[in-house]
Amino acid sequence: MTRPTGPLLTLSAAVREGRLTATTLVTASIDRIESANSDLNVLAEEAFDDALEEASAIDRGDLPTGPLAGIPTLIKDLEDWRGHPTRKGSLALRGAAPAFANGVVPQRLLDAGAVVVGKSTLPEFAIEGYTANLLTGVTRNPWNVEYSPGGSSGGSAAAVVAGLVGVATATDGGGSIRIPASLCGLVGIKPTNGLIGRWPTHDWIDYSTDGPFATSSDDLRLLLDVMAGPVAGDPTAPTRRFLANMTRLDERPLRIVAADRTSPLGPLPRGVEIAFHEAARAFADVFKAPISWREPEDFFVDGDPDGDWFTVTTAEHVSALGRRWVEEHMEEFHVSTQEFLSTGLHVTTDDYLSARRRRFHYVRTMDELLSDDGVLLTPTVASDGWLADGRLSAGSQVHGLPPEVYSTAMQNVTGHPALTLPFGVTAKGLPFGLQVTAAHYDDYRLLDIADIMQAAYPWANNATGYESLAEIPYPH
Repeated sequence: MTRPTGPLLTLSAAVREGRLTATTLVTASIDRIESANSDLNVLAEEAFDDALEEASAIDRGDLPTGPLAGIPTLIKDLEDWRGHPTRKGSLALRGAAPAFANGVVPQRLLDAGAVVVGKSTLPEFAIEGYTANLLTGVTRNPWNVEYSPGGSSGGSAAAVVAGLVGVATATDGGGSIRIPASLCGLVGIKPTNGLIGRWPTHDWIDYSTDGPFATSSDDLRLLLDVMAGPVAGDPTAPTRRFLANMTRLDERPLRIVAADRTSPLGPLPRGVEIAFHEAARAFADVFKAPISWREPEDFFVDGDPDGDWFTVTTAEHVSALGRRWVEEHMEEFHVSTQEFLSTGLHVTTDDYLSARRRRFHYVRTMDELLSDDGVLLTPTVASDGWLADGRLSAGSQVHGLPPEVYSTAMQNVTGHPALTLPFGVTAKGLPFGLQVTAAHYDDYRLLDIADIMQAAYPWANNATGYESLAEIPYPH
């Protein structure tokens, strides 16, 4: 099978081979950001002068060139970037001091030759599925600027699909890679929890992980290879010896399970239901396997992982920020942040520990369902999109999005890897994403699936009206 070559592979090879200078590539990225940011608002901080200096150093041979040589990159403003503040989209952190060190993934990208041009926007503390906050404002979807690119990695996803940068970092504690990837038409993966080492401790201790999205399956594989690996301090991270033995499994799943939802949150919107069933049928046809359909009520009999996710994450976030600090700064928070953290302030120890214990039942249910040869198909997002400021419709109030629009938290609770694949466009002009969940450490099987599905059902590399960075002129 011949896979399409992604723009990251194409551009980094051109830089390493001297057919394209890093300065030309970074300058093109900066020009595009300056042109598009007034419409999209993806930038939380710019560092253009520093980026041009680093690109020049690459061109002089003063810096090593790795698999991401010269690739313009944004760091989500949840992650530390040495010398720059981490404001997390919050007015309460507007005076944050510069970070003393790089986060794990930013450092690995820099080691691979990436050039950071700035930081990307997110909802406050990364707690929402839309990207708007009181510090940087509202971020918009390049496919339709009336709508949100999702969250919490919305600024990153919008920047990548608009061709403003080649890479933008993302994290996922409840869907924050997969939701914006779905709504922006990217292929993205939430890896098995621990595959990418985590340090320092995440606000949502066991649920959150870093991970990539990209415009092509080849580039997704490249980014996961760069990011994966253990780190001191993460008790869940596999050893490098284990990673070296993570070979691709049989790329064609033998069993396909599908469900509109995995929690009983009501029927899917009609447009989402149609898009999902069409995508599921196409998936089954490509892999020559029948679908076994499940009802949402048939998944978890010992509780609800979506409900327990909310109990655990709200409590852990209050703990991470500090109860007194949260109470002192409550009036500075966005209204959805206030609701989220107010819930966490009132979670009891018994409620928290009960939810933590039920997690083992959920993991067992999914382990038995997937076994060694199965995948689960669901919609990535159980909605056809929401307005850029987080409202489902023009007449509704701005609060947190309701739980029925989500379809991603369960995999964070259980730790299973989950892939979102672009598959068509909804009536609102936004892409639809098909979510594929696999057994623990079947991450590379999911990448194989992405290769096969992109070959069978190619998707647009960029939002309509935008071009890939690979389109800039240089000798090919």
